[in-house]
Amino acid sequence: MTPKKQVSPVIRISQGERDASARATHLEAATRKFLVTTNERKQMSTTTNFKRIALVAVAALGMGVLSSVPVNAAIGTSIAVTPVAGTATTATSDSSTAATVRVVYLKSAAALAIGDSVTVQAILKTAPTSSTLINDDIRTILLDTGTSGLTSNVDTDLVGGLSRPGGLAANAPAATSNGQPLAVAADTFGAARTFIQFAVDTTAANTVYSSANYGVFLDTSARILAIGTYTLSLIATPFVGGVIDSANQRVTDMTIVVTAGAPQALAAVATGSTAVLQTGSSFTTDSTQDSTTVALGTASTTAVAVIRVILKNAAGTTGARESVTVTTSLGTVGTSGAFGRSVTLVYDTTFLDISVRPDGSAGVATITISTPSVSFAAKTVTFYGSKPATLVASVATPNLKLGSQSDVIRVVAKDAAGVNWAGALYSYASSAADGLIAGSATVPVLCTWNGTDGRHECAVTGNAAGTAKMKVFNYATAALGAAADLVTAGSTVTSNEVSVVVNTKTAATVKISFDKATYAPNERARIYVTPLDSAGLPIAAATFTNIFASGGISTNAGFTFLTPTFADSLTAVSVTTRGTNSSSTGALAGAAMYTVFMPAAGGTVTLTATGGGALPAAGQVAVTATATVTDSGAAALAAVNALSTTVASLKTLITTLTNLVLKIQKKVKA
Repeated sequence: MTPKKQVSPVIRISQGERDASARATHLEAATRKFLVTTNERKQMSTTTNFKRIALVAVAALGMGVLSSVPVNAAIGTSIAVTPVAGTATTATSDSSTAATVRVVYLKSAAALAIGDSVTVQAILKTAPTSSTLINDDIRTILLDTGTSGLTSNVDTDLVGGLSRPGGLAANAPAATSNGQPLAVAADTFGAARTFIQFAVDTTAANTVYSSANYGVFLDTSARILAIGTYTLSLIATPFVGGVIDSANQRVTDMTIVVTAGAPQALAAVATGSTAVLQTGSSFTTDSTQDSTTVALGTASTTAVAVIRVILKNAAGTTGARESVTVTTSLGTVGTSGAFGRSVTLVYDTTFLDISVRPDGSAGVATITISTPSVSFAAKTVTFYGSKPATLVASVATPNLKLGSQSDVIRVVAKDAAGVNWAGALYSYASSAADGLIAGSATVPVLCTWNGTDGRHECAVTGNAAGTAKMKVFNYATAALGAAADLVTAGSTVTSNEVSVVVNTKTAATVKISFDKATYAPNERARIYVTPLDSAGLPIAAATFTNIFASGGISTNAGFTFLTPTFADSLTAVSVTTRGTNSSSTGALAGAAMYTVFMPAAGGTVTLTATGGGALPAAGQVAVTATATVTDSGAAALAAVNALSTTVASLKTLITTLTNLVLKIQKKVKA
């Protein structure tokens, strides 16, 4: 233990005297300071009161003398704008990522009479170099109406029947709903943008602060945001009595930083991503099906087709960002200045249009499109040579009426490589005599290319009754001697000769028929109704009223029809015939067609009809058509009988072979 020190009595007495002296000195100083401070406060209070009285007097004089000064001029000087930066990604930019701005201003009861208000506007100041954003892409929305304890009255238009503020364009559209953005085409600040206006509160007749909080974001519905920092200028403009107070306008900058976002938002997925080929130099139709494109292979900088690529990410938005690689076996592909047989392109928008150009090659180009994550089905474009090598003509409409009819002659044109040739072809009558019946021997008729069916279709005009021979050429002057339209004699190609019939006769009889003589149970069958002239020949397509007597066509068997209306049509007395044959549907030129399904039971099916009032008396007679439905039971019995006969033959053969073996065995033993 540390020994306890002893203090001398002399020292204790001396120290106690010093402490008492210090306490007395401190008390005296504090008392003096308190008295001085109290006197100063009394003097200041008196001075302040005099100043306040003087200010009130001056203000009262000012209100009486300077009556031209706005009663709420303090609105402009009181405006306070507080921005907070926003954040967005290339895939997400909405109210959840918006920059925010708080606007506060002082309003008074006197403002009720003159309509004071403040507009809040946002315009683009700076953007990343690669950005295509414009002022129209800026959206300003109301988040809430201020802070508790402060009044607020936010609207897109003035209240109380007052006019719109003078700072807005006269052609500004009407307000849509309270607190929502209102588009303005242009205003005195010279830029299109959105705004929100808030005015005096008609329910509160006291002087208070009015406030509101807004969100500002970049709309991505029309374009993709480039990565980087966007600077926006927030403009708070006061209107005193409906007149703009430019001197007190507040301009405050705020930023929105756009980042790439999560990696998965940038990756493309197959679901929703598309690549569609469309014929032409630009993608003009919002189609989802590929076009059939056949184009001249001569080298050109004009696109013959465009492939639109749209990439979607896992969220289903167009925020995917992947390179697109395009490769073609013929021609060139690309966009802007980047063209070649294989190119890799940047995808940084809502879609990418890839042009397809000819490069002098002929054949079928196979085009593949892929990204690091998605591969699309290959596209094809057919490039044909400068002239056809063969023209094969056939007649689709064998019976013509007077006047022009389309799709009469069909031509399959091939170039030297066997590729469909889609250039210009012309039809002519083979001679002047033929031209008197159909077409013309001197005036060319341009044929139409049908890309879907891969052929040319030529119209022919019927001039008079008879049969005419026709040809198709790849030049517009029929006479070889007139070389105005000929490049060289070697460039001309002529098709085979075909014949067309112009029939001006009227219907004399009507025929009904099946497309086959025998059918299996429930097999599809086609029934033809063919009006014939007095020579028994088909006539040109037309509508024949009352070609049948009442009841139309009747049958002894129960057909099954594709639709109920077909049953009604079979009993109709009028028909409309086709002009062309169709290998896909089975339709015949000059006939009307009905499709039915045969009965399940075997037997003979008979159709019966009687010629109607459209025919002469000799043609108003009964007509019939028959077909056989194979009896399934009889067919099975015949098969069994055939099998029995085969078995009996095999049994006889086996017996004969057995007897032969026995004879051989006996001879061997002997």
